[in-house]
Amino acid sequence: MGPYSILIYLSIAVILSYLFDIVARATKVPSVLMLLLTGIAIKQAVDYADATVVLPRVTLELLGIVGLIMIVLEESLNLKISRDKGPLVRRAFAAAALMLLGQAYAIGGLLQWYLGPTVPFQSCLLNAVPLAVISSAVAIPSVAGLGGEKQEFIVYESTFSDILGIMFFNFVAQDNFARGMSALTFSRDLLAILVVSVLATAVLAFLLDRLRLHVKFFLILAFLILIYSLAKKLHLSSLLVVLVFGLVVKNADQFLRGPLRRWFQLERLQDELHQLQSITAESAFLIRTFFFLLFGYSISLSGILDARLLLQGVLIVAVLTGIRYFYLRYVARTSLIPEVFIAPKGLITILLFYSIPAKHLIGEVSENILFVVILLTGVLMLVGLQLPSKAQPQIGEY
Repeated sequence: MGPYSILIYLSIAVILSYLFDIVARATKVPSVLMLLLTGIAIKQAVDYADATVVLPRVTLELLGIVGLIMIVLEESLNLKISRDKGPLVRRAFAAAALMLLGQAYAIGGLLQWYLGPTVPFQSCLLNAVPLAVISSAVAIPSVAGLGGEKQEFIVYESTFSDILGIMFFNFVAQDNFARGMSALTFSRDLLAILVVSVLATAVLAFLLDRLRLHVKFFLILAFLILIYSLAKKLHLSSLLVVLVFGLVVKNADQFLRGPLRRWFQLERLQDELHQLQSITAESAFLIRTFFFLLFGYSISLSGILDARLLLQGVLIVAVLTGIRYFYLRYVARTSLIPEVFIAPKGLITILLFYSIPAKHLIGEVSENILFVVILLTGVLMLVGLQLPSKAQPQIGEY
């Protein structure tokens, strides 16, 4: 395939993704589902033509990592912090933490019951964590039209779920987890990433404020990705660095107080913020497009149509949804529509699955089961997003 043919196909993919976003706003069908199904269709077309196109898994991983950074940064640059949002943030954090733990242990226990005592519970739990984490890469763009406190709750909850999911995954993956010593390591790593987040944010904000070169935003993003990757190599939850940086830049007027005002020019930071938001949003859109297309392409259609695999996927999603319903209904005592339906799996699920050490891999948890769970949770989210619009006319009757 020549270079111009490749450029033609890449351009068509971007145009399709843009059209999918338009359709998603009109129909509330998540654009991610359309991208995944398009990827599967492309795979079937390639197989039908007897062509051979091999994509290294590292390509998907790289796109996923950068895409996750961009998506979390994009949304954190849009989150305004205020005192009146404190209860909402605390409620979202509690929901993300408690449901992550409850769902991970439930799925882990289900896996061990199914596989028997020969498989260590640590391996079962490690494979369950990716299935319990809510994907902000899917949830945040899908609720863009929801508006109000419901949208903010889902944005905060999914972002916290990503961060806490990575932290919990690293916690379970430690060799001393079974001996109960990993709590000390976890506390040390949490303190370390908080320090790194503060220092990295100060440096990046200073560069954003002082650099006067025409090309500087991708330099800032390169530094952010560098810090994220170095922290990740040290097994730290480096997504927190991205979240803190975005929140500080967006809410600079609240964080820059006292002596800090002499080091930063608030008005200049606000001007730079708008350009950074635009570049981040465009980059996130582009990377998300190719990630989900390639993941759909990597899926074997014959594999996911297996009745046993579909039954396993339905059972996993049923357990996840049941726990979410119980928490929202009886613990948080908050509204259920559409929150109970919006807990999609996606980019973070795939990345964590690829990060499972070889000794903890379980054959029953594969890319195909991940796709089934992603698809089913995406369909549930579609149902949830349709419900408010149908219920809305009844509210006006009172």
